[in-house]
Amino acid sequence: MHPQAASTTAGGHSHGSTPLLPLALIVSLFFLWGVANNLNDVLVAQFKKAFTLSDFQAALVQSAFYLGYFIVALPAGAYMRRYGYKSAVIFGLCLYGVGALLFWPAAAYATYAMFLAALFVIACGLAFLETSANPYVTLLGPASSAAARLNLAQAFNPLGSITGVLIGQQFIFTGVEHTPQELAAMSAGAHEAFMKSEAAAVQLPYLVIGLGVIAWAGVIWLTRFPSVAHREDGVPAPRGVLKRLLRDGRLLGAIAAQFFYVGAQVAVFSHMIRYTQATMPGTSAKSAAGFVTAGLVFFMAGRFAGAALMKHLKASRVLALFALANVLLMAVAAFIAGRPGIYALVASSFFMSVMYPTIFALGVEGKGDDERKFAAALLVMAIIGGAVLTAAMGVASDCVGIAHAMLVPAVCFVAIFLFAQQHWQRAVAGVTA
Repeated sequence: MHPQAASTTAGGHSHGSTPLLPLALIVSLFFLWGVANNLNDVLVAQFKKAFTLSDFQAALVQSAFYLGYFIVALPAGAYMRRYGYKSAVIFGLCLYGVGALLFWPAAAYATYAMFLAALFVIACGLAFLETSANPYVTLLGPASSAAARLNLAQAFNPLGSITGVLIGQQFIFTGVEHTPQELAAMSAGAHEAFMKSEAAAVQLPYLVIGLGVIAWAGVIWLTRFPSVAHREDGVPAPRGVLKRLLRDGRLLGAIAAQFFYVGAQVAVFSHMIRYTQATMPGTSAKSAAGFVTAGLVFFMAGRFAGAALMKHLKASRVLALFALANVLLMAVAAFIAGRPGIYALVASSFFMSVMYPTIFALGVEGKGDDERKFAAALLVMAIIGGAVLTAAMGVASDCVGIAHAMLVPAVCFVAIFLFAQQHWQRAVAGVTA
């Protein structure tokens, strides 16, 4: 039987072999949104220079981006339920591509607000991709290998993140750095020309990304995918599921933990270049971006190490230990600025690596199909933490300096530790009972 014509169960899982081409196309999405997410870390530094922004204003890059996730997560889930996984993927890619193409006029007019609007459109597209791609991967093949397929797909996300930083480092950062005194000494015309040239540096990379993503949507549209049901029982969701979930203390705890985790991760990566330049004067943005790349390598390594640890320890226990390690590393970054602090931030990536999927899994644990789908959408909405807490860290940096601002993610990791500890204690109590 042709793999794309394999029969499916009511839940959408194939009885036959895994359709390799459709699976490869969907797995590629994890890479593509990793590129977009971590290019933002470069944009924070680039726009701060191009538009002479405060740390708070520069952090609005992440606020605009993650606001898109928050607003669109539930509508994306509703779209997917009505039109199917493949349609949601194509629509998400088109939004992603259009948002990237909007960088060209935004740079031409050198308008920060237009860049923020373009980032919002990209994020709306990624919300569709994240809401649909994760469950779709589990359905493209036998149920027995669903977890293995999803783990394979997730491995491509940090590869995309590393690629995004490298694109920014090589093709966006110009290497031209001016001190505030040098900028003040420039004529109005020279200053405006400098700002426009820095803003224009993003045009070509995002043009290529936008055209590539739209082309990828076309490839997926032309590819025949196996027919999968996106409801296990083929009937509408029972009434009151959302209301019931909002009274579930364990899920609410997971949503809060996810809010703090995404906020901490985005805040650390967004301000790592700024922290490096502020605590090691004379370091160029291009050189500082190397620490972001190193952090992403540690992030990928942490995923494998965390998965190995979870074979011997409960997931909630590993989460608690990793969160505690990051509280200590943030304290080092806050109070021992310079090279030790930078190394602490890079090391923190290792311990952040397992947090998102572990919190996600603990949040949907033990839930039926309909509850799981709605709970997943609520957990994706918690990504708004990247908008709120990155901006909060920008305010803290403007007030007390970038080093002491690292206490903001430290508090976030304390909250994650408390969630994990509470979950672990419940699990132990359940076993002893």
